[in-house]
Amino acid sequence: MGTSIEILLLDQTEQLAELQKKLGYTFIKKELLLLSMIHSSFAFERLDTRQHNETLEFLGDAVLDLTIGHMLFTRFPKKREGQLTRIRSALVNEAGLAKVARCLDLGKYLLLGRGEDGSGGREKSSILSCAYEALVGAMFMDSGYDTVLRYVQQTFAPLIEQQGERLIHADSKSRLQEYLQELHNEGPSYVLDEEEGPAHARIFSVSARFRDQVLGAGKAGSKKEAEQQAARAALALLQEAAKK
Repeated sequence: MGTSIEILLLDQTEQLAELQKKLGYTFIKKELLLLSMIHSSFAFERLDTRQHNETLEFLGDAVLDLTIGHMLFTRFPKKREGQLTRIRSALVNEAGLAKVARCLDLGKYLLLGRGEDGSGGREKSSILSCAYEALVGAMFMDSGYDTVLRYVQQTFAPLIEQQGERLIHADSKSRLQEYLQELHNEGPSYVLDEEEGPAHARIFSVSARFRDQVLGAGKAGSKKEAEQQAARAALALLQEAAKK
């Protein structure tokens, strides 16, 4: 027979108190905070109700998009939609959220199954970023939008001030390099796939690759522009995949 949420809540009292102190926020419904830290691997091994944090993660993802969008709209009222989307995508992605989660030492508070825990789950960016989204979702359910907005402002406003303008103007190759470097400690490579046309009007076809996988392709009258196009296509692919 599995453990109940009520018993687990009693068992995790000290851990949850410590996490709330780091957050600077005290939950009214402690079970929401607990649920945000329960990975599915733990739920299916240990809990009688099989409850875990994935629905809160779903909610938190939407809440972060809204609150960060709200902040960016206020901070950069004259910027174009694409520019604001670029900043938000750089902040609210797996690598960015995992970094924030590590600042909170969130891995310490996660409840993982034995196999996931043994394979380094507490340090995996995918698990940490999802747990952070679940935490934001839990806070929203506990106290509503205004509370979450204040918390997100405290956490992300300094990042927006430090990185906002740079992210708006950063070229696609730089952004792709930073994105992959943050996640995998390794950047992309660019391969000249084809060169055609007369000498005075050459057309270059370039692919952006990561570990031999083609992420995007570009074609232009210069290798530099073809690489930028390939990087833009790669970023679009990665950002779309991150939403799934």
